[in-house]
Amino acid sequence: MRTSVSSQGSRGKGIGLALAVGSAVAFGGSGVAAKPLIEAGLDPLHVVWLRVTGAALVMLPLAVRHRSLVRRRPALLAGFGLLGVAGVQAFYFASISRIPVGVALLVEYLAPALVLGWVRFVQRRPVTRAAAVGVVLAVGGLACVVEVWSGLSFDALGLLLALGAACCQVGYFVLSDQGTDSADEAPDPLGVIAYGLLVGTLVLTVVARPWGMDWSVLAGTVGMDGTQVPSWVLLAWIVLIATVLAYGTGVLSVRRLSPQVATVVACLEAVIATVLAWVLLGEHLSAPQIVGGAVVLLGAFIAQSTTPVKAASDPVAGGTPERELSARGTAA
Repeated sequence: MRTSVSSQGSRGKGIGLALAVGSAVAFGGSGVAAKPLIEAGLDPLHVVWLRVTGAALVMLPLAVRHRSLVRRRPALLAGFGLLGVAGVQAFYFASISRIPVGVALLVEYLAPALVLGWVRFVQRRPVTRAAAVGVVLAVGGLACVVEVWSGLSFDALGLLLALGAACCQVGYFVLSDQGTDSADEAPDPLGVIAYGLLVGTLVLTVVARPWGMDWSVLAGTVGMDGTQVPSWVLLAWIVLIATVLAYGTGVLSVRRLSPQVATVVACLEAVIATVLAWVLLGEHLSAPQIVGGAVVLLGAFIAQSTTPVKAASDPVAGGTPERELSARGTAA
């Protein structure tokens, strides 16, 4: 009997790991699919609007099913839609229109360090030494990625936009923590995601003004490092794979793994995005940038994988809240 339970537990963790990797792969392809559309003439905000609106329509049945969340958690849904959906994706897509996909995503992965900064300086709680080491590594690795010794060779505005995406991820992590407190029944993460997409759609409709979009781009083809690809194929990938499937597999992985393990696996997204951008878009990174990217991921790994301490008086380790809404900070 014990052997059977152990076997089922191992199988469940194996499935959870596969789902987490699948989520990282799905999210990692969003920027690579979006950048050709942006370079073909679509505004980054319009691409974000298409992504969020399409995903919201697909997940509309889940929103109807969990409609009680509107009454129970209105602030959580609004914040998640503004920061976790609209904010992260708008800043990320705007940044990749100016800097390489891999660099933008690596900057976004400063979010774990910023979360610790929130805990230390806003909540005034101590952090563990391991978490602090992770932050130092992440910042040092970022310095290599942007090649600070060459006078910040990358577009400064592009880097600021990517940092904005990281800040929105901080808001996502904080909201996740408040939305899953033990005092009340935790909201269904799929329902929160569905309503987050709906809120994001409303916000982005006002900001992006899609009625002024160049819709003809979607009827033609776009270039991916010299290869012509139908625009609708890339849009379908962004909506169905990089959003709906990515969020869905991410949530399922968290239910089979601990949030800490799932978010560490999600660090693969930056590696996958960089490799895909290299192969499909021809965005090559220098040796120092590759080493710096590896250090950023190592720092994120350390900052996220240390076990959180529940007691308020104890040092806080890196990582996401105990019951995170999804395996990724919504991104990209």
